[in-house]
Amino acid sequence: MKTVLSIAGSDCSGGAGIQADLKTMQANGVYGMSVVTALTAQNTRGVAGIYQVEPEFLKSQLDCIFTDIYPDAVKIGMIPTGALIEAVAEKLKQYQASNVVADPVMVSTSGSSLMEQEAVAAMKEKLFPLASLLTPNIPEAEVLSGLKIESAADMKKAARMIAEECGCAVLCKGGHGKKDAEDLLYIEGKFHWYREERIDNPNTHGTGCTLSSAIASNLAKGYPLPEAISRAKAYLTGALRAMLDLGEGSGPLHHGYELRGTWI
Repeated sequence: MKTVLSIAGSDCSGGAGIQADLKTMQANGVYGMSVVTALTAQNTRGVAGIYQVEPEFLKSQLDCIFTDIYPDAVKIGMIPTGALIEAVAEKLKQYQASNVVADPVMVSTSGSSLMEQEAVAAMKEKLFPLASLLTPNIPEAEVLSGLKIESAADMKKAARMIAEECGCAVLCKGGHGKKDAEDLLYIEGKFHWYREERIDNPNTHGTGCTLSSAIASNLAKGYPLPEAISRAKAYLTGALRAMLDLGEGSGPLHHGYELRGTWI
């Protein structure tokens, strides 16, 4: 069985964070592990408090994982401070981690801030260059690029700018848009659109965690990045369509593969 490590915060409600990551990994047929960056007191309505771990303890967790059960892929979620970001980057570089999917979690679905402002610069400088893929939503892509995103052309410009600055592929998630759930991948100078129907489901707490964990799971299983994203998107859409609470990590697995859209 392939192994995937989640480096993220804990969600005591089980709908997002490492709890959602581990459930998603299990549903996608990989062995999930977790390194906790922070404890949160939260539920689907908001975040009541954040208690971060010490950088040295974070490093100790990472040492324990990489020296025993080396992960085939790594998913990175909430890392609230610059010091913790630097600790993660140090260990990922030390152990030459591969298939790193970084979800730049800055604000929760409910609108609560999950990261210190000065930590954004540390992410861009220290962490993102070690990633294979970044998965920002539109508000996060606006912060990372400094652009206002109001159209497909804006998404393309922002994705290219972030990728060129950080040196990795970028999946700009369009779920905050007003139309269909259209995500844009920029990789090696090319754009690819992933188009899915927008599903009216109130259970959106943890969708970003679920998608990035599913991508990491499929990378661990050996799928190329475009296919790993397509399979993860299909998994997430299936869970939404079934009106399931995404934190339960259940839903129909996508066994077939269809690359949606065209390369430009």
